[in-house]
Amino acid sequence: MPSTPRTRFGIMTAPMQVGYPDLLRVWREADTVPEIEHAWLFDHLMPIGGDPDGPAFEGWTLLSALAAQTRRLRLGVMVTSNRFRPPAMLAKIATTVDVVSGGRLDFGIGVGSRPNHPLARREYAAHGLPFHDSAHAVASLAEACTVIRRLWTEEKPFDFHGTHHHLTGAFGNPKPVQRPHPPILIGGRSAATLRVVAEHADLWNIPGGDITDVIDRSALLDRYCAEIGRDPASVTRSIHLSVSYDKPEATRDAIREAVDAGFHHIVLGLSAPYPAEVAHWVADELIDRTA
Repeated sequence: MPSTPRTRFGIMTAPMQVGYPDLLRVWREADTVPEIEHAWLFDHLMPIGGDPDGPAFEGWTLLSALAAQTRRLRLGVMVTSNRFRPPAMLAKIATTVDVVSGGRLDFGIGVGSRPNHPLARREYAAHGLPFHDSAHAVASLAEACTVIRRLWTEEKPFDFHGTHHHLTGAFGNPKPVQRPHPPILIGGRSAATLRVVAEHADLWNIPGGDITDVIDRSALLDRYCAEIGRDPASVTRSIHLSVSYDKPEATRDAIREAVDAGFHHIVLGLSAPYPAEVAHWVADELIDRTA
């Protein structure tokens, strides 16, 4: 019988309503805590919680800075909005972070903000970005994944003429440190997005909350993988769980449910303000007590 995968724990620090020194403090501390293996930012250009006019950092720029300040953690953006940056530009940005980090990037990408989230929707108009319908966004994501992988792996310039993306003489140099390319994590829960996951992803992430729905979505991904002849077990199941500082037992219960459901890549969302030595608290109160 195949062995059960080892559960790998990480943290996510949403870079909004918080200053850079606090983010850096948490990431540097987490880098010294072996139980925490990965760390993530999000990709929003304006806050999606709290004061709508509060601070929000650009995710990839911040990730590169934190990559240079850490040595061990795998790191990424959970998840990059494919609506924000052309895929060839994004491939170049991600390669730069992989080089800066010495090959520690997990490349997270998704369709982009939910159209029914008003605080997320406003950032497109505020930055002069178009917001297309979901069918357009999913098809664009599938093409973007193809373009990005080719830029990371192909040794000669190429042209690409898809429905949504057109490149002439596309070429990526330097290549990422990780070969053939950084692991690709796709986030999302819609059936259309799960078909893209089955085709392109090494990891799939879904927000936690309704564990029944999470299990159903995982089973749907299994089906889509089988339809294209892919082993469903080759897609690592990842879940984001919000951390309660006041009720750690509730978070521990959510972790146990997720692991029992086959999710062995656990992302623990930390809300600001961050308590002192929060990374050690995560290891002691959440990870060690659910192992």
